[in-house]
Amino acid sequence: MRVSLIALLLMLAPMPSAAKDKPAQDDTSWAFEHSDLPVDPDFRFGRLPSGMRYVIRRNATPAGTAMVRLDVEVGSLDESPSEQGFAHFLEHMAFNGSQRVPEGQMVPLLEREGLAFGADTNASTSFDRTLYKLDLPRNDPALIDTALMLMRETAGNLTIAQGAVDRERGVVLAEMRDRNSWSLRNAIDATRFFYPKSLYAQRFPIGTTETLNAATAASLRAFYEREYVPAHMTLVVVGDFDVAAVEAGIVRHFNDWTARPAQSPPQPQPSPGPIAPRDKGRTAAYLDPALSERVTVQRNGKWLDEPDTVAQRRENLLRSIGYDIVNRRLQRLARSAEPPFRGAGFGTGDVFEAARSTRIIIDTVDGKWPAGLEAAGREYRRALAYGFSASEVAEQVAQVRTAAVNAAGAAATRSNAALTQLALSLVDDRLVPSTPQSSLERFEAFAPQITPEAVLAALRREALALDAPLIRFQGRKAPEGGEAALRAAWQDVARAKIDRETMTDAAQFAYTDFGQPGQVVSDTRREDLGIRPGIREVRFANGVMLNLRRTDLEQDRVRVSLAIDGGDRLDTRANPHATQLVPNLDDGGLGKHSRDELDTILAGRSVGLGLTLGEGSFDTRTVTTPRDLEIQLQLLAALVTDPGYRPEGEVRYRQAINNYFAQIDATPGSAMEARIGGILSDEDPRFSLGPVEDYRHLSYARLKADIGDRLARGAIEIGLVGDIDEAAAIALVARTFGALPTREAAFQGETGQPPRLFSGDRSARVIRHTGPADQALLRITWPTRDDADPVEALELELLERVMRVELTDQLREALGKAYSPSASSRQSREWKGYGTFSVSASVDVTEVPATRAAIRQVVDELRTAPVSEDILRRARQPMVEGLLNALKNNGGWMGLVARAQSQPDRIDRFEKARDRLLALTAADVQATAKRYLAPDAGLEVLALPKDAVAK
Repeated sequence: MRVSLIALLLMLAPMPSAAKDKPAQDDTSWAFEHSDLPVDPDFRFGRLPSGMRYVIRRNATPAGTAMVRLDVEVGSLDESPSEQGFAHFLEHMAFNGSQRVPEGQMVPLLEREGLAFGADTNASTSFDRTLYKLDLPRNDPALIDTALMLMRETAGNLTIAQGAVDRERGVVLAEMRDRNSWSLRNAIDATRFFYPKSLYAQRFPIGTTETLNAATAASLRAFYEREYVPAHMTLVVVGDFDVAAVEAGIVRHFNDWTARPAQSPPQPQPSPGPIAPRDKGRTAAYLDPALSERVTVQRNGKWLDEPDTVAQRRENLLRSIGYDIVNRRLQRLARSAEPPFRGAGFGTGDVFEAARSTRIIIDTVDGKWPAGLEAAGREYRRALAYGFSASEVAEQVAQVRTAAVNAAGAAATRSNAALTQLALSLVDDRLVPSTPQSSLERFEAFAPQITPEAVLAALRREALALDAPLIRFQGRKAPEGGEAALRAAWQDVARAKIDRETMTDAAQFAYTDFGQPGQVVSDTRREDLGIRPGIREVRFANGVMLNLRRTDLEQDRVRVSLAIDGGDRLDTRANPHATQLVPNLDDGGLGKHSRDELDTILAGRSVGLGLTLGEGSFDTRTVTTPRDLEIQLQLLAALVTDPGYRPEGEVRYRQAINNYFAQIDATPGSAMEARIGGILSDEDPRFSLGPVEDYRHLSYARLKADIGDRLARGAIEIGLVGDIDEAAAIALVARTFGALPTREAAFQGETGQPPRLFSGDRSARVIRHTGPADQALLRITWPTRDDADPVEALELELLERVMRVELTDQLREALGKAYSPSASSRQSREWKGYGTFSVSASVDVTEVPATRAAIRQVVDELRTAPVSEDILRRARQPMVEGLLNALKNNGGWMGLVARAQSQPDRIDRFEKARDRLLALTAADVQATAKRYLAPDAGLEVLALPKDAVAK
C-alpha cells in the first residue's frame, strides 16, 4: 500500500468564524445597508413580511445548473443544557418526513432527480447556524420548484414523529461515535483551556449521549418551533435560471409562513462567552499517544466591533500583510536544513463576538519544543520591535495584487459555488459582496499607502501583547520539567535580546532558456465529442506530446497538466519504496533555487510546483493565468530537468513519516488503510506498509537513482485547457519542454514485473487500533478486474452506486447502525487483471455481527434478483447527470485532454458512456453482482480496539 506522506504543512487550529456587527436576530437588515462598500448589483436581495430573507443570483457557470442553500441562524449555542445536540439532531430530522414528504422519501426523491446523497444533498450544523444544501444538476423549473418546496418543508413543516426520532437517534449516536477521535478530543480540551467559562466551550454541536438519548419528538419539536422562525432564515439560490421566476417561487412557497401565534419574538442568540481579557498566566499539558508535539501561546482580548467598510478593509489588509510576513519568516525557518520546528504560525482572530485572540502555534519534533518555542517567539518579538523591510512588504503586496487581478479577470465566469459562498458570507459574517473589479480598483488606490510603517502600526493596533500568556502543550509525552518549564521557557523568550532581521535580495529566476525551441512534427484536430473545435493534438520532434482545448468556461484561467512516464510501477519487490519521495521532490527546490527562494522569486505569480504519483506516471495538475503560463511551463520544465534534491526536503519528509507512524493505529480508519494493502496482496512489499526504518532511510540520492532515467528520458504529455491562444501556447511549450533532449515516444506501461495479485487466502482478518473501545470498522473486499472493458467498467460503477443506496437504506435508515456506510469499485489501468470492489461500515463493536449479516443480506439480494426500477434509477440518475455536466467545466475537459494522445480510449469511452449507462438494466446489475460478489470470494477485514474480543 502507498502511504500519502507529502511533507506536512502547519495546520493551525481554526478559530470560530466571527460575524461582523451582527445585530440581534430579529434585525433582518443587510450589511451593505450600513456600509460605504458598493454591493455587487447582480445579486438580488429580498425580505418577506415575516422577516425571512433571500438572495438570488443568475449565473451560468456551470451552465444549466443551480445551488440552493437554506441558512438557519440556529446552532448549538441556542441549546439549553438539556438540549445539547438538538440543533444537529434536527438537521438529521429534516431528512425524515414533513407534511408533503413522507418519512424516508426526501433522499430517494432527490436521487431520482440526479442528486447523489452526500455529494449533492447534505447539511451541516455549527455553533451558531445550520446550513441545508442542494446542488441541482439541472435548471428545469420543476426541479427548482421541488428544491424550494423541500426547503419550505424544512423551515416549518417537519413532522418529527417519535418513530423517526427513535430510528434516527442511532444514526446520530453513530456519527458521535465515529467523530470521537484523538483530534476532536484534543480540540475540545484546547477550547476549554483557552475559553474555560465560555458557553461555546460547553456546546459542541454533536451534543452528549445523555441528552441525545433523552431527546423525544416533543422536546425536539419544542426546540424546532422556538428556533426555526422566519427571522432566523435566509434562502440563497444561485444558478442558470430566470431570477424573477425563482423569486416568484420563493414568494409562493414561503409567503404564507409566519411565526406561530404562541411564539414570543425571536430572541438573540446567547453570547458564546464570557471570555475574560484578564485571563492570563495559566499553563497546561494535554497528552495523547497520537498527538504530535505542539505549543500554543495565547492571550485573549476584547472583541473589536468593526463593521465591513472601506476603511476597515484597508486596516484588515495592513494587518494581514503583517501577519503574512511574520508567517513567511517562520516558514523560512521550517524549511531550513536544521529547522527548529516542523511549522509555526502567528495570528489574531475573532472568537465569535465574544473576544479576539492572538496566538503563536509551534509544531515540533517530539522533545524539541524548547528550541521551537525560542525560535518562533524570537520572530514574533522581532517583528513587533523592528517591523518589516520594504522587500518583505513588496512580496506580500505582489501576492495581494495578483489575487485581485485574477479575481477581476475571472469575474464573469465565477462558479455557482463561489457566488453562493459570497452570499453566505454576507449572511453569516456581514461581509459586503462587492464586484472583483471594484475591489481591484480600491486596492490600487490604496496600494501606495501600504508601507512598512503602516503595516507595523496596524499589526500593533490589533495584536495582543503575549505577556503572561496562556500556554498549552500537547503531545505524546509530558514536556521535560512540566508546566513550570514551559512557563520558564517563554519568560526566557520575553527577556532575550532581539536583533533586526537580516534580509537578502531576491534572485532572478534562472530557468528561462532550455535550448533551441522544438519543432512541431504533427498537428491534428479531433472532431469527436460533437463539440468544435475539438481537442488539438501536437507532437514535437523530441517526442513531447501536447494537447490543447480552448474554452470560455473560465475567463483568465489556464489549467495545466503534465504526465511523465513512471509512477508506482517503478516500485519492485526488491525496491518497494523507489518512488516514495516523489511527492516531496519540490521540497528540495531546484538546482539553482531553494524551495524557499522560489516563493520569493515567484511572488505575485499564479503558478504551482510538484509531482504526484499515479500507477504509471508522475503527474501535475495546476491552474495558472494566460500571462503566467510561460513561467509555469518554465518552472515545471526546471523541476523535470534540474530538481534540487536539497537536504531540507528530506528533513521535512522524515518529520512527516515519524509522525505518520506514531498516529497509524489511532483510529480504525487509519489502521485499516495502513494494513489493507498488505492483506489484499499477501504482503507483497510493493503494496504493503513496511517498517518505519525502511522509510527513514530513504533519501534524495536514492530517489535520483530510481527515477532519474524517467525524468530524463520518459515520455511526456502536456495538457492545456482554458483561456488560451493556441498558437502562443504551442510556442511556449516549444521553448520549454519541446526544447528538451529527445524523449521516449510512448509511455511504457507493463514493465515485466510480477503482476499485482489478490490474496488467495480469503480467511477473515482482524487488525487492532488504539482508539475508543466502542469503535469498529468492517470492510469486505472482492477481486474484480482491470478497466480494459468499458461496458463492464460501467457495470461495476453502477453496481457500486446501487450498493451505496442499498447500504444506506439498510444500515443507516432502517437499522440506524452506521452513519456513513460506503461502497467502492476500483479498477486498475496499469495492473492487468486487477481490480477490487469493497463495502465498509463503521459501527459499534457490539453491532459487528448484525452489520455483517445486514451486508451479507444486501449482497445476497443483489445476487438473487434484479433490483427494483426505482433503486436502479436512484443509483443511475446521478451518474447520468454527472456525464451530462462533465464538460461544463474545465476540470472535466482536462480529464479528457490530459492524456488524449497516450490514452485516446478515454475520449471514446466518455462519448459512449451515457448511452451505455442508460442501456444497462437491473438484470445487468444482478449479473455483475453474481459474477464478482460471491460470498466465499470476499475477504473480510475487521478493525477492532486493541483489547476487544473478535467474534
